[in-house]
Amino acid sequence: MNKSFKDIIIVGFALFAMFFGAGNLIFPPSLGLSVGDAWLPGMIGFIITGIGLPLLGIIAASKAGGSVRDVGDKVSKGFSKVFAIAILLAIGPLFAIPRTAATTFEVGIKPFVGTSSTLMITICSIIFFLITVYFTINPTTVVDKVGKILTPFLLIALLVIIVKGIITPIGTPINTGVTGSFGKGFIEGYNTMDALASLVFAGIVIKYFVDKGYSDIKSQVSLTIKAGIVSSIGFIIVYGGLTYIGATTSGVYKAGMDQTALTINIARSLLGTTGQSVLSVAVALACLTTAVGLTATCGEYFSNLTKGKVSYKAMVIIVSVFSCVMSVVGVSTIVKISVPVLVLLYPVAAVLMVLTVFDKFIRNKNVYKGAVIGAFVVSLFDALTIAKLPIESVNTMISKIPLAGFGLGWIIPSIVGMLIGLLFKYNKKQA
Repeated sequence: MNKSFKDIIIVGFALFAMFFGAGNLIFPPSLGLSVGDAWLPGMIGFIITGIGLPLLGIIAASKAGGSVRDVGDKVSKGFSKVFAIAILLAIGPLFAIPRTAATTFEVGIKPFVGTSSTLMITICSIIFFLITVYFTINPTTVVDKVGKILTPFLLIALLVIIVKGIITPIGTPINTGVTGSFGKGFIEGYNTMDALASLVFAGIVIKYFVDKGYSDIKSQVSLTIKAGIVSSIGFIIVYGGLTYIGATTSGVYKAGMDQTALTINIARSLLGTTGQSVLSVAVALACLTTAVGLTATCGEYFSNLTKGKVSYKAMVIIVSVFSCVMSVVGVSTIVKISVPVLVLLYPVAAVLMVLTVFDKFIRNKNVYKGAVIGAFVVSLFDALTIAKLPIESVNTMISKIPLAGFGLGWIIPSIVGMLIGLLFKYNKKQA
């Protein structure tokens, strides 16, 4: 086997493992249940933000230099720091890390203990994060080995569920009365947080290729993009299958059913108690390896941000304690809290990703500033609306913007912002 091809496959599967966490499993079936027979446009919307944007993020970050700061620097140094902190907090102690612990309890433990008391959740979360801290502060090959074994095991388990769900569906997709399924899927894709994580993961992938002897930047970028495509193909299969299976339950389960409960019921309906047990263990291990990776990343970044005044080990403990507290509120609550923040961050990240990919054609870097401001203004009011703090007069104006009905009202303002940016002379010193 060609060395570069082998490395691409290995890194592609590694990316799948890094991206695969709680949201990647629980959101597609929930989307399918919600939209019913309109699952196809819903799935397409979900794939765009759940797969397309992460792939774009990997491409953008690798071309910019390999880090989220490199992407943010296109706007300004100050913006870059704020943008990076916001992303690290979102994929770290605010939402993503707590969600791994909450999902571990709800999918991997609750079905067996039969209770979800606050005390039980708290005890399980403390144990989860004690294990996370142990592996994060004292890196060993155990987590790597578990990850290498887990990814194929988890993928096989998911494929078995998907194939069984297609051959012997739980039910038939029905009309649930939901309108705008594409836009719903588009927004749901935000919840995976993979697009934000991709800006961080790209640097890890590039470092791997550098260590493997690929010294020129062109090869590193090319291999990183190809590995991202391999990972994306895996997710298309998984997301497509899980969304369809969720849709087949639309005539069986009630709309709005808790995401983790739905996932457990699907596994039990298709494969019985044994299937549910296998999936529960696999998901719990996947969440643990994801938590370890994200905690280490956040610990290192925030320690460096303090210029070593707060050590890596101390920062790991701080991140873990905060995440533990957050995890006790449960998956559904974490998702509700995170959506407004993600709706605010995603359009800005998407605009930066697209422009960074075409950076060599952009002479006036004020284009970045204008585009980010345009996207941010609209996404801010969208986020306020989701947070139940709507400003109706502004929302009425935004609703008239083309594509607003699909959750893409920020696109036109970002383009207008780009054009306005071109009107101002660019001075490299202002960056």
